[in-house]
Amino acid sequence: MDWASDFDVLDPQYIADPFSVWDELRQSCPVAHSSRRGSSWLPTRYEDVTALAHDIEHFSSLEVAVIPFEGEAPQEPLLAYGLPPISADPPLHTWTRRLLLPWFSHKKVAGYEPLTRELCRSLAAGLKEAERADAAADYAQQIPVRVIAHILGVPPELSDTFTGWVRDVLEFADDQQRRRAGMQALIQYFLTELDRRRANPGEDLLSSLLQTEVEGEAIDDSLVLGTAALVLIAGVDTTWSAIGSSLWHLATHEDDRRRLLSDKEVWPLAIEELLRAYSPVTMARVVQRDVEFAGCPMRAGDRILMNFPAANRDPEVFEDSDQVVLDRARNRHVAFGSGIHRCAGSNLARMELRVALEEWLAAIPEFSLAEGAEVTWAGGQVRGPRSLPVVLR
Repeated sequence: MDWASDFDVLDPQYIADPFSVWDELRQSCPVAHSSRRGSSWLPTRYEDVTALAHDIEHFSSLEVAVIPFEGEAPQEPLLAYGLPPISADPPLHTWTRRLLLPWFSHKKVAGYEPLTRELCRSLAAGLKEAERADAAADYAQQIPVRVIAHILGVPPELSDTFTGWVRDVLEFADDQQRRRAGMQALIQYFLTELDRRRANPGEDLLSSLLQTEVEGEAIDDSLVLGTAALVLIAGVDTTWSAIGSSLWHLATHEDDRRRLLSDKEVWPLAIEELLRAYSPVTMARVVQRDVEFAGCPMRAGDRILMNFPAANRDPEVFEDSDQVVLDRARNRHVAFGSGIHRCAGSNLARMELRVALEEWLAAIPEFSLAEGAEVTWAGGQVRGPRSLPVVLR
């Protein structure tokens, strides 16, 4: 495979070790191209990725899926507006994002922390007496889905169902039937919930959106559905991937694990560094009209893969970019994106990552990868460990 002209983000080699691919491309072809699944471009430099993210005139966010759906979009007609604000351009993006921000403010997120800590503490306590565990499936993947369920006001016992739907949408990009079924099941669930919340509103995000008016008019149901679906999809797989990747790092880097155990002052910097080094999310943009960027002739309809993880490994911006430096002081990472579409839930993700690591290390200070066991990774839109066998000692 020629990564410069025929890259495939779902190739097992890319999923297992994208870092060496990015290093190679930055030297030979910093904006790679592929005709797989339609014409798409893969920038690998920080400067290019951030420039693309800020150019909303030429690069639209109406389609953010890294792997496009085949044929008719599955959200029609129930999600006529997609998943706003992430899949919207201004002006729709502007006011839909404004509706979400209060739910993920520093103050609001602080209110979610006790629930998150209790959950993490309970999960870790249930594992610490065991000799082995799957740090991804048994721990990391159990946390964000339950926190998001709380925010949306849905029963925590549905967490496994939500997890299945999100995985169907994000992780099985080459199985279009499964992907479509997952999205439709998610939409149908929230559609039923809209009727229930209208009759019995609660203090949750879904009820709040149904009671909100914009310029004197109630928000269209399609917008409410899309926003609820976004919060679930964007708030689950992304965060558990960050937690799982961080646990993988601590399982394989004893010095860093011991530093976190002994030096509480380093934690704020360490969280940012783990986010930089193991950024999970790649988004997409669509070229609005023919344009040349960095010497590349991009055509209307081409897809740009916003490679934030590669930008965060750019040696021109980050010294020792391939190393995790827990006390890295200068760290302008773009793990949460850049520009107007920067992640609205970044405060929540940071809190969940911090609390998850704090409670794991408090209960299980010594752990390592299980010898001979395979760590499996998901890739494409979101990269993170799906199976992380560890020995607890």
